[in-house]
Parts: sequence; C-alpha cells; structure tokens
Amino acid sequence: MYYTYILKCTIDGSLYKGQTDNLEIRLKQHNSGKSDYTSRKGPWKIVYYEEFNTRVEAISREKYFKSAAGRKFIKKLNL
Repeated sequence: MYYTYILKCTIDGSLYKGQTDNLEIRLKQHNSGKSDYTSRKGPWKIVYYEEFNTRVEAISREKYFKSAAGRKFIKKLNL
C-alpha cells in the first residue's frame, strides 16, 4: 500500500503533505530531522492519511493537497 499523509507540527500547527509506502517509518524520519523541511520544525504527528494501491495515485493525491483546491479541502477537514 501507498499513503498520502498530512502531518501537523505540535508546536505551531503548520502542516506538511507527503506520500510514502510506510507511514510509521516516514513519521520517524520527519521527527528525527532526516527530512529538510520538517527538520526545522516539529515534533510532527499524523493528522490525516489516505491509502492507495499505487505510488502514482499517492503522488497524484499529494499534488492535489498542494493545489488551491486541495488546500480548501484540507481547510474543511479542520485539522
């Protein structure tokens, strides 16, 4: 399975969108500073995710989350 996820910084509430094939390992990487953007903030927690059968689908959804329409969708989730 592949996942598109949204992380939330527990300090300032900022959001990060990404995709992976292993949510648990990827969250550990974000919280240990192994990702450029998220290393400047944190700790992070997963607040939303979706499952997909292919990486292509997960990447497409991540791109949507980063679009204007996707940002509106995320805002409606009240994360």
